[in-house]
Amino acid sequence: GLRVTVLLTSSLMVLGAGLRCVPVSDIEIRKKLIHGGQLLNGLAGPTVMNAAPFLSTTWFSPDERATATAIASLLNYLGCAGAFLVGPLVVPPPNGTALLLAQSNTQHIKDRIEAVLYAEFGMVSLIFSAALAYFPSRPPFPPSVAAASQRLSYRRSFCRLLSNFRFLMIALAYAIPLGVFSGWSGVLDLILTPIHVSQVDAGWIGFWSIVGGCVVGIAMARFADFIRGMLKFILLLLLSGATLASTWFTLTCLTTVTHLPLTTATLYTSCILLGIFLNSSVPIFFELFVETVYPVPEGISCGVVTFLSNVFMGVLLFFLTFYHTEFSWFNWCLPGSCLLSLLLILCFRESYDRLYLDVVVSV
Repeated sequence: GLRVTVLLTSSLMVLGAGLRCVPVSDIEIRKKLIHGGQLLNGLAGPTVMNAAPFLSTTWFSPDERATATAIASLLNYLGCAGAFLVGPLVVPPPNGTALLLAQSNTQHIKDRIEAVLYAEFGMVSLIFSAALAYFPSRPPFPPSVAAASQRLSYRRSFCRLLSNFRFLMIALAYAIPLGVFSGWSGVLDLILTPIHVSQVDAGWIGFWSIVGGCVVGIAMARFADFIRGMLKFILLLLLSGATLASTWFTLTCLTTVTHLPLTTATLYTSCILLGIFLNSSVPIFFELFVETVYPVPEGISCGVVTFLSNVFMGVLLFFLTFYHTEFSWFNWCLPGSCLLSLLLILCFRESYDRLYLDVVVSV
């Protein structure tokens, strides 16, 4: 149920954030505590990333599910958007060797980092307290037939997913571009440094791309609730826009070859549009996963695709450790992944098994 899962998740976040705040002078011990805290926080991640479709099915009617999924999943992205601002605005960057050697400047940076860690610990503790006080597992009455229906077991669910070719198609269509984009946005400041874009500007680009994706994603989900059976069409529009925006950004970075204008406006526009198109596709993908493989539980289907997305992101970052002096190859991975995803969605045959159950049985 949702209550046990949310309490376990938030408690792991509290422990993880608390370990990072332990005031230990020994650097090696402090390093181990920080890594342990990050591990606990990572263990809590699957619930935050995968529980949105289960939450919407449990609590909302069929004409509200896509909107609820969008709000629940994209609020997590708003936290990521805040991280783009907190870093540059709260912690000053060490600009130059002379400042790095200054003891007072180093101590000031250390104090600001610790302030961020204490603030995060306070926020997750507040969330845990709120969930402990009141967070029911389900409503008194199921809002739909699908919410009250029996689901497959874990073993049968995994067998169903691995043998469902259509699910594997859309799983790759989701995991490849979103995994590449997550890895790319995580090192966006490094990618933009060679073209003389500051860390603060890179942070604002990341912030507005995520905020825009949240707004457009909720709007698209609301449209999907009003006009059902249009999930594939919406994804085709979003992935087409992502392919064009990523190609524009990549060609702009190759200004010596393409002679396209390299300005702050073009960089902001292309990056923000890319973030809007890809981030807003997340809840639409989630709803399509659930509809395609129903009655597989929502948490299992979305957990598998999130795992695949993290695998692709990890592989990309692994290669980045070897090829980190020049980033043009990293930029080309973006339009390539978006184009591949677009082709997979074009070949995908959509079905709405959960929606069919709700409509037919209700009638």
